[in-house]
Amino acid sequence: MIKVEGLQKQYGDFQLDIDLIAPSGYIIGLVGRNGSGKSTFFKLLLQLIHRDSGKIIYKGKDILHLSLFEKEDFGAVLGDSLFSEHLTIEEIRRLLEDFYRNFDGALFDSLVEKMELPTKKKAEKFSTGMKAKLKLLIALTHKPKILLLDEPTSGLDSVAREEILDAIRDYMTENEDASVIISSHIATDLEKLCDQIYFIHKGKIILQEDTDVLLSDYGLVKITEEKWNILDKSYILGYLKTAYGYCFLTKEKQFYQENYPNIAIENSSIDDFVGIMDKGLKI
Repeated sequence: MIKVEGLQKQYGDFQLDIDLIAPSGYIIGLVGRNGSGKSTFFKLLLQLIHRDSGKIIYKGKDILHLSLFEKEDFGAVLGDSLFSEHLTIEEIRRLLEDFYRNFDGALFDSLVEKMELPTKKKAEKFSTGMKAKLKLLIALTHKPKILLLDEPTSGLDSVAREEILDAIRDYMTENEDASVIISSHIATDLEKLCDQIYFIHKGKIILQEDTDVLLSDYGLVKITEEKWNILDKSYILGYLKTAYGYCFLTKEKQFYQENYPNIAIENSSIDDFVGIMDKGLKI
């Protein structure tokens, strides 16, 4: 488990201020528009940049005080993270074996075969999908307890994305004490993968919810202006003015179904949340 308390970082007018818990056995999805602070958050967790204040707790202590061996419990995929592209997979394997005490050669070989990665070709010759799989392979094979994945499926086709997601699922099945924090701009990936979703907007967490609750209890309501004027707005999280009237997000989908049977109510998606929470208005 990793726990983030009051983590802050300021860049000019932008300030990141986040509290988050990733329990053991959980996959946490981090969702937000570009520029909302997701990549900054991952870099803070990995100590690639200095925080202004706050705590990042792992094994009962701040990660600033972890030993070198304990730091090996962290694995990551960042947008620009990859071993030298002049290396082959065989050469990368030897480096990982020397670098990590917990390197699992059998897992490495198994994933290389499953992902159909060429062992003798230099990484610079790999396709975008192959490079993405290689990044995940490097992150997984020293058996991390905290896995941090910033847009690991970005730019991939549906087949390559599903391979990446399957590898993450398989890893969590085999390592139930691990925790994953993953960001993605592809909502359906997170809906199928994550136990909880955190929505980040302008550096702040504006909503946290279990994924199954998000998809079952929340709703997107579309309504004419006439009905909007007589609507009970007590349970509206955010709304948009549209050409036909209004569109709003609610956690009390059942309330509106029972009291306004003639209005259109749809199951909400993560994309709906991002759109309305980012651009919508509050009551």
